[in-house]
Amino acid sequence: MHDTPTADRTDDEQPMSVELPKTGQLTVISGPSGVGKTAVCDALLKRFDCERAVTATTRAPREGEVHGVDYFFYETEDFRREVGEGLFLEHAEVYENWYGTPLLPISAQLECGSTVLLNIDVQGATELMDRGVPATFVFLDPPSFEELERRLRSRQSDSEEAICKRLETARAELGEAERYHHRVVNDTLDDVVAEIAQLLGLTQESGD
Repeated sequence: MHDTPTADRTDDEQPMSVELPKTGQLTVISGPSGVGKTAVCDALLKRFDCERAVTATTRAPREGEVHGVDYFFYETEDFRREVGEGLFLEHAEVYENWYGTPLLPISAQLECGSTVLLNIDVQGATELMDRGVPATFVFLDPPSFEELERRLRSRQSDSEEAICKRLETARAELGEAERYHHRVVNDTLDDVVAEIAQLLGLTQESGD
């Protein structure tokens, strides 16, 4: 999963429509930065029978990150080549690195009948909608804009300039929420996880 800063997507030579196996269910979990997408997805993956879509990047692995688990780590040349071959559902260049969602791994997961969760930013999600990717789109709303700002500041990892930029972007992203199949307010983690699981018809992991 990735929650990268918003960046312009490029079309390259990708087709405008995408076909995926119908035996599984692709679910896109999206929302503004700081709304809690990763925490929600992690809880769903832990408690329910679903799988995570692993995204790709050309940045170097950070300490402890594992190829194929945290990300698929690409060389830039290979990444751009596969984009040109239509092997990415979406992609973006962010601060001189590329990020995107490889098509083939998700297709393999869906072929097995899995429910696959894709945690992605709003621009990525709307690109998937525009390309006709068959998926269920879930938008996570903050309880309020003030709470979103509080969550961003509580990270203590961004400069004031970066926080202001994220908040500006969030206002625009909230305007895209009506395009999604479902909108869920991420107030209490247990409640939002239970609501999304019900919407998707997820079953409890055995042993839970």
